[in-house]
Amino acid sequence: MKSLLLLLSAVSALAAERPNIVFFVADDMRPDAIGALGHPVVQTPNLDSLARDGATFTRAIVGYPICHVSRAEFLTGRCAFQTGVQYRGKALDPSAAFWPDTFRRAGYRTWFAGKWHTDGRPKQRGFEETGGLYSSGGAKGRPQLPDHAGRPATGYTGWTFKTDDGAVEVDKGVGLTPDSDRFIADGAIELIRRKPSEPFFLQVAFTGPHDPLIWPRGYEHRFAAEKMPLPKNFTPQHPFDHGNAGGRDEVIVPAPRTPEQIRAELAVYFAVISNLDEQVGRIFAALRETGAWENTLVIFTSDHGLALGSHGLTGKQNMYEHTIGVPLILRGPGIPRGQRIDAQCYLRDLFPTTCDLASIAIPSSVQSRSLAPVLAGKASSIYPEVFGCFTDTQRMIRDERWKLIWYPKLPRYQLFDLASDPDELHDRAADPQQADRLGTMKTKLEAWLKANGDPLFDGR
Repeated sequence: MKSLLLLLSAVSALAAERPNIVFFVADDMRPDAIGALGHPVVQTPNLDSLARDGATFTRAIVGYPICHVSRAEFLTGRCAFQTGVQYRGKALDPSAAFWPDTFRRAGYRTWFAGKWHTDGRPKQRGFEETGGLYSSGGAKGRPQLPDHAGRPATGYTGWTFKTDDGAVEVDKGVGLTPDSDRFIADGAIELIRRKPSEPFFLQVAFTGPHDPLIWPRGYEHRFAAEKMPLPKNFTPQHPFDHGNAGGRDEVIVPAPRTPEQIRAELAVYFAVISNLDEQVGRIFAALRETGAWENTLVIFTSDHGLALGSHGLTGKQNMYEHTIGVPLILRGPGIPRGQRIDAQCYLRDLFPTTCDLASIAIPSSVQSRSLAPVLAGKASSIYPEVFGCFTDTQRMIRDERWKLIWYPKLPRYQLFDLASDPDELHDRAADPQQADRLGTMKTKLEAWLKANGDPLFDGR
């Protein structure tokens, strides 16, 4: 009996030392859309404070820039070809360990608030409870609000809020509304205020700034369209079909786009982000009120970025930095303060990173790598190259300086020197001086794709 009590006491002490984790995920948020990272317009005081008090990874990317595929990657710590969720499949590989379930098994309370957009339901993936759950179904065919320009919504059609037992909350609206992210924050705050004795893992998945872009309540016309700076790489139309020219995201504002059209979109986009920041601040306040703040690891990111006028595109299905890149900020126990880190990494690396920071064994099914050595100052980089994919139309490799994009259907390549050309305006693929570099990067890209089971190489 005495030995059992000692064991229980040791387990309790370990649980007390483990940090809570609050994982914020925006939807379609560009990596540059945070004031502290240099954006001249958007107002994000809470995210700015997070960046000042924590570490920002400036070269974080997603492996596959589409909502449900990206979320499957960070849920499992695997690349899209290994999750089962990519352009030739949609069901998660049942052999994979899931991030929240790994923490639940280690003694954490696991909660989910907000947008659920991947295979299954939160409780099937390791989350014990939900609050402010927003998911597909429940009001198919019901009318929903148009966007700021009066265009019919084509995103989140029929989506609704649901209680933890699955009852539809139609009173909170159908599709996106001016209050969607506030309702999500309400659900997260309710869970935090339970003040469990165990550490908790809470994922907060906002809907913003995904389309349809609607002025949030209290932010109506906060930003004037005529004052919005265009992206440095704005063009009216992409020079070729990159593989999604007719996709839903690309026809909301049909090409060729005018500066006035993009400025109008940006004004609402930044208002939605500023409202999202306000909701983040409300959740920060709840963590402080409950005494959980100092022992909470806060992570903020997005499932991918968005073009919104850059390179003549509006959607997220591309390999350019504004879209495959994501904001990534960590703050809390064991995280250096006020640092900018240029080590390349993936969003899916958060699964093993948090395991290391919470002293939890990383499941063998996890393919990604922990960023803990970089955060601890024991390593300056994790990956010499990172890779990206979209359907069977785009592939990408990026090293410390150069990026190669391959369009298999065309076939066509783009090569960018990100050191001298961060906005990817000057394609060097046809430059004879870069022929050797192009060949080397092609070889590395193809080797990685084959090693990771890219269906593009089936039968080859």
